[in-house]
Amino acid sequence: MNHASLFRLVSLSAIWGASFLLLRIGAPVLGPAWLIFLRVLLAALFLLAVGCHLGKALDTRRHWRHYLALGCFNSALPFLLFAYAATGISASLMSILNATAPIWAALIGALWTRTVPTAKAVAGMLLGIAGVGVLTGIEASALPPGGNLAMVAAVAAACCYGIATTYAKSASPVEPFANAHGSMWGATILLLPLLLFAPLPAAMPGVGIVAAVVILGVVCSGLAYLLYFRLIADLGATPALTVTFLIPVFGVLWGHLFLDEAVGWHTLAGAALVLLGTALTTGFSPAAVFALRREMAR
Repeated sequence: MNHASLFRLVSLSAIWGASFLLLRIGAPVLGPAWLIFLRVLLAALFLLAVGCHLGKALDTRRHWRHYLALGCFNSALPFLLFAYAATGISASLMSILNATAPIWAALIGALWTRTVPTAKAVAGMLLGIAGVGVLTGIEASALPPGGNLAMVAAVAAACCYGIATTYAKSASPVEPFANAHGSMWGATILLLPLLLFAPLPAAMPGVGIVAAVVILGVVCSGLAYLLYFRLIADLGATPALTVTFLIPVFGVLWGHLFLDEAVGWHTLAGAALVLLGTALTTGFSPAAVFALRREMAR
């Protein structure tokens, strides 16, 4: 892995880790529906500008169903669930629960294809469940009213990413940038009807809230997708999976630094179990990544 790819990997992890901090800032003021609608709309507009600059077309007539499906399970629904979770649980906890997405993907994929997971994958799933149990079991005692439902929403959001991963593997191949761009427009369209039932903010949002929304949309969604797909192009899908293990590190760090979130032993223990379970479930290991990179370099 060269220095440029390492920089992109760490930058992407820091950006996606910061998204949970920004959700904690924006969701209580704007509400989940308005916050996420603005997030995906800004991301779609940003990617539209990039697509026009690069001359990349969406071919909407051919792929619109695909963009709606991917937009639903990879953006609209998980973003909305995490925004709801942000009203009741910490950014640290959300970032760690987000790391269970590959475990959900493996479980849903096994059910979808009717294949039996390997013993290693089953062990990984059980470790991941144990990690979630450690986190939620101890956190639940200190949560405000509705906090338990917020934790369920965060786990459901990670499950949505697992559904999206399984769907993407079985769908007809679409160019990665078009997937990112089209899915954001799909998410925008799907979220639009929710605004009819979502109350407007009680007061005009301040500069800090506006900045959080813009960063969420342009940086944490639009720019982050560009970095992610560049990593896949440069390193391949397996090494790019490293981002899954780094996001909780930054999620916990940003929450501690900017929101004064406590980092207890259960946070570290639960995170370790979740990440170890994810590694076993996906077959990820640093040694395998470096071996793959050596083969690609030959």
